[in-house]
Amino acid sequence: MTATDPALTALAQGWCALSLLHGRIEAHIERALQTGHDLSVREYSLLDVLSGQHDGEGGHLQMKQVADAVVLSQSATTRLVTRLEDRGLLSRYLCPTDRRGIYTDVTEAGLNLLEEARPTNDTALRQALDQAATNPELAPLVRAVETLRAPA
Repeated sequence: MTATDPALTALAQGWCALSLLHGRIEAHIERALQTGHDLSVREYSLLDVLSGQHDGEGGHLQMKQVADAVVLSQSATTRLVTRLEDRGLLSRYLCPTDRRGIYTDVTEAGLNLLEEARPTNDTALRQALDQAATNPELAPLVRAVETLRAPA
């Protein structure tokens, strides 16, 4: 296939549309979270991911798993954890069974902020999707997003 192959051109256009949709949604949610809760999208995502941990078997995520869940490098995730820890929203402690491992938990203040910010996030997401649905190029992607469910 050549670079001017129609299939490749369509693929590139689809990718651009998906990237545009993502960027618009993220920017809209970012503004809402920053304005209402002094949180970035990444900070909100990190708190959300970590809030699902539990003390049972396999209940805590390793930093690589957290990084993958919030789509950041491990070093960027560590810096993000440090920022939230400095704000009193997260705490870190040594793994009781493997002293090399470090667990990160959401503090009570972090859980409260997450709970306060969740409606803002959800409303901003809905608004961004509704706005994008008015664009004929993005509308099919919006419909696809609306039908997706989180992996079990």
